[in-house]
Order: sequence, then structure tokens, then C-alpha cells
Amino acid sequence: MIYSFFNHFNDLLGARLFTYISFRAIVAGVIGLLISIWFGNWFINFMKRHNISETQRDAKIDPFNVAKKGVPTMGGLIVIAAILVPCLLLGKLTNVYMILMLITTVLMGSLGFADDYIKTFKKKKDGLNGWVKIGGQVALGLIVGLTLRFAPMTTMNETVTHRIENNVEVFEKSPEIKSTQTTIPFVKHHNFNYADLFNWLGEENKYRAGWIFFVLLTIFVVAAVSNGANLNDGMDGMCAGNSAIIAIALLILAYTSGSVIWAEYFDVMYIPGSEELVVFLASFIGALVGYLWWNGFPAQVFLGDTGSLTVGGIIGVCAMIIHKELLVPVLCGVFLMESVSVILQTQVYKFYKRKGQHVRVWKRAPLHDHFRTSIEQVLNNDPTCSIFFKGSKNLHHETKIVLRFCIVTLILAAITILTLKIR
Repeated sequence: MIYSFFNHFNDLLGARLFTYISFRAIVAGVIGLLISIWFGNWFINFMKRHNISETQRDAKIDPFNVAKKGVPTMGGLIVIAAILVPCLLLGKLTNVYMILMLITTVLMGSLGFADDYIKTFKKKKDGLNGWVKIGGQVALGLIVGLTLRFAPMTTMNETVTHRIENNVEVFEKSPEIKSTQTTIPFVKHHNFNYADLFNWLGEENKYRAGWIFFVLLTIFVVAAVSNGANLNDGMDGMCAGNSAIIAIALLILAYTSGSVIWAEYFDVMYIPGSEELVVFLASFIGALVGYLWWNGFPAQVFLGDTGSLTVGGIIGVCAMIIHKELLVPVLCGVFLMESVSVILQTQVYKFYKRKGQHVRVWKRAPLHDHFRTSIEQVLNNDPTCSIFFKGSKNLHHETKIVLRFCIVTLILAAITILTLKIR
């Protein structure tokens, strides 16, 4: 809105500032931060006045007896509002990537809100039907994947080079193409094309198969990251803190992909228009940091599925747009650990249960709960249970667990950024 106004009246004093991505991104981040803090205060008071609060969490698994009942949920609405407002004000709303990110925010936010609404108001512990959640994630993956395939603006230049001509730096780009190529970490001068997996189909059909694979991969990444973020949202400040760090890394990657200069310097594909993601991600980071004002221990509000599914969806879609999805297992390593811990715990328990035995991999899953659960707690509920990884007898307060998980994410984010140079 503001961007369009100043774009039409660029002779006004200071109007040209809005043509700079860096300026719009900084302003968007600050606005997102302020909205998150201001709206968060109003939202928390509103939810308390109407007695709309968390009903599922309690202190049974916490060795420090930190009670979670009575804390307002659906705090994801705070984050969503703090993302949408600065993007609508400062974003280029004709940019296909900005449109995709706004669709992602609204769609995943609506899906999570429906789940929270059923849990909170209908008092149904399981919330939204699992297949409906998966259906929403599949729908988003299809929208993103098919847009990247068919929208005429979603192109890339595989390589960018430059030379000095008459004391002027001239950049030369390879032809703009639609491609299923992606960046391979730690490998220089080489991108991987998913179509090459289907060489056996012949030259023409392999590209069709490559795009089908790309769309299916988009669905998988969106679902995996959003569910990973949802599992990670179990302690005060956990999901928002980890996601803010991940978003900073994605912002750097998006800025690199959307700049001819930096794409050439780091030898990565140039994606015209993807620089607009920087404005969106700056709003996202500001919204998450502002939300931490209220969600830090002791939390005054919880993200709920409204927030965690939205956060994960944004991260997954952004990674696909800039073709850095192979970096997701590294960058979102904490989300991956949480998901794997639940899958292992569930499958191992079911396998041994068929044999009449009670066996767990961890004391409790997701993984962050393992570090605050004692063996005695497990055995009190199931005296015959065996545990593979018992861990230390010293239990940790959730603030220490959250801090350590964020440190791990910070290290993984640094490694992800280093892949731009260590290739």
C-alpha cells in the first residue's frame, strides 16, 4: 500500500527510500515487532476477560511443578497480525512470491485456528481431524508447487558472471528458465536438477516427471516442517525462539538469491523477484521477537496450532521458493529431531507391545520432554517399562532446555549460512 503510493509519487522527499529492499525490510521488521508487542497485550487481556485459556497442559510432567493451565492460547493470531500488516503496507503486492507467502500465512493460520477452536471451545482434546490437517498442508503444497511451475514470473538464472568493461562492472546472466534445480550444500559450481532422476524416461518426459517430483517434494517439505514446528511448541519461548533464528538464516539466503551481485559472489542461482521475501521475512522475524515478549518464561500466552502450523508452513514454503530445500534438514535440525523422536518412540512402543513388552526409546517424546522427565515418573505410570536412553538423572528446568535448543539452532543456522562459502 505505502510502497505503491511512493512508487507512483517517487519525486516526493524520501520516496526513493521505499525502492530499497533494505529500508523496507528494516521498517517492516520494526512495525512487526511493535504490533506484536502492542496487539499481544490487548489479545492476552481480551482472552483473560473472556476466560479463553489453555486447558490441556498441566504440571504433571514438569519436575518443577510449573502450571500451564489458565494461560491464553491461539497466540499465533498475534504473530499473523504482526506479519500481515507490515507486508500489506510495505510489500510489493504484485510480486508472486509475496503473494505466495501471504497465502501461506492465511491458509496455515486458518487451519491451525480451526484446530485450536475445536480444542478450546468444543472441548475436544484431539482437535481437528488429522486427515483435514494433512489435506490443508497438501493443498498449500499444491498451490506453491504448481505456482512455481506455471506462473510466468517464477523463473531463475542458473549462473551470473561479471566483467569490467570501460571501467564499468557488467553482470551477465544465463537465460531465464523454469527449472527444478536446487542448491546442493557444500558443492561448488553445481546444482542438482530433479529431472535428472528420470533420465530413463527420455529427454522430453523427464522434465514433466521432474516437475511432478518437485510438487510432491513441496507438499512433503511443507507438511514436515509445519508438523516439526508444532511438535517443538511445547515449552515457553521454544518454537518462537528457534523459528526466529531459522528465519534470520532464510532472510540471508533470500537476499543472496534475489541479488545479482551476491548470487554471483556466492555462485548460487539468481531468482528474480525473490528479494521481496526479505521484506516478508523481516516482518516474520519482528513478529516472532515481539511475541517472545509475552511468550518467554513464564508464558502469558501460547502459540497454539494457530501459530506453530503457520510458522512451520512459512519456513517450508520460503525454502522451496528460493530452492534451498536441501538445506532444511540442517537449518531445521531441531524440528527434525523432535519429529524423529516422536516417530521412533511411537513405532518402537507399538513393535514391542505386540510382543507383550513395554519399551520406550526416550523417557518421553517429543525430545525436549525427555530432559524434564524422570525415570521414576515413567515407572510410576508403567512399572514394567524399559527405556533405551535413560539419560542423566539431573532434570533441567524448561528455561535451560529452551536456551540449549536455541543454541543448537543457532549453530545449525551458522552452518547453513556457511554452505554459501564452504563449497
